[in-house]
Amino acid sequence: MCCCCPPAINALFCLWVQSGFSKGSVASALTFFPPEPAFYKFQRKDKDGNLLPDESEHGEDSDDDQSQELEHSPEVMERGDDDDSQQLISPTGSLPPGQPLEKKSNSNDTKKNDKSKVTGKKQDTERSPAQQLTDRSKELRQRGKRRNVRDALDAKNGVTYTLLLDPRISVPPRNGGMVQAVKVPSKGSHVATIIYRVPQEVVTPKTKTIIISHGNATDCGAMHVLQAILVHSLSVNVVLYDYSGYGESSGFPLENATYQDISVVYQYTLKHVANNDPTQIVLYGQSVGSGPSTYLCTKEQNVGGLILHSPLMSGMRVLTPSRALACLDIYPNINRIKNVNCPTMVIHGRLDEEVSVSHGVAMHNAVPEHLQRDPWWVPDRGHNDITEGPGKMAEYIRRLRAFLTSLDEIPLE
Repeated sequence: MCCCCPPAINALFCLWVQSGFSKGSVASALTFFPPEPAFYKFQRKDKDGNLLPDESEHGEDSDDDQSQELEHSPEVMERGDDDDSQQLISPTGSLPPGQPLEKKSNSNDTKKNDKSKVTGKKQDTERSPAQQLTDRSKELRQRGKRRNVRDALDAKNGVTYTLLLDPRISVPPRNGGMVQAVKVPSKGSHVATIIYRVPQEVVTPKTKTIIISHGNATDCGAMHVLQAILVHSLSVNVVLYDYSGYGESSGFPLENATYQDISVVYQYTLKHVANNDPTQIVLYGQSVGSGPSTYLCTKEQNVGGLILHSPLMSGMRVLTPSRALACLDIYPNINRIKNVNCPTMVIHGRLDEEVSVSHGVAMHNAVPEHLQRDPWWVPDRGHNDITEGPGKMAEYIRRLRAFLTSLDEIPLE
């Protein structure tokens, strides 16, 4: 269903009315698609280090098999040992074309779920597009509230977390780095955050910390491979976080919520990772993540640098160049980028069919000239495959390293 067809327009209009004319609700329906199921989970431990039972969305204990799986997990992260059960996830957090999101299941699981899947499909076809959008929004809000109650109790009781990757994700080698899973309290949510620190023996006073804001249809688990690559290839700390309503984050995904999410993660990173030195923090926004990253750069004027990967000029401009629907627009990056106060690099695939490369070019040109750094217009890549293919990851790392090195250079007068 595209956003130009009458059913979609009708659905969005109905959702707008039912939400009390909330621009945020409409924007959320268009923009945010948390992976279901998530590509990771946080294993919970009480203050004495004892494993706590997993919980379903309704607050019930998980089944015995899930509990046993957690009991046999190592301290930091684990996956299934059956290599055949893995699916390939690209380093930038996307599934290759045609790859399903479902986990492999045994025959008993399949038989048990066949009836419910058929029933669910039938119900979807019977519901109007407007009702489907409304129901999805309601379900996400209810789930976000339940999770926030649980997370608040966890914080009060001193619960800690350990990262467990989904079997679809290959576990990257740690190579001496330290992975920490935390939930940062925010307004109406707790933001799931994964901190991957560079090995202590290579830390210097100039060690950078990159905060990544990911795209709209991925999460921290799917992005963890890239996180590990950046840590060990660039000798930097990398902080990943999930937007409200994504992965292990509670709350509900809204534009304003993402601004709050990145703000609290930035403050946590500044205090606990970057030694209270904002100049050593670099913000990295991919696709939708360019919104919160650009926003924060206009608020925190001492940030060390900004990397925009397949950025958008604004949300509605991705759908149409017309400004007729400007009242529903989100992430006005093209207006904000003029006010950044740090060196900025733009990366964009020339074959991008989801967010045209014209968005990246416009964003680069709007950066104050003295803050522009060499962009990378990738000639044969699209939206999610910039690091894929022979030599692409090596070139990606080389260009990022050159950008990070430039941040420490004293500009000529």
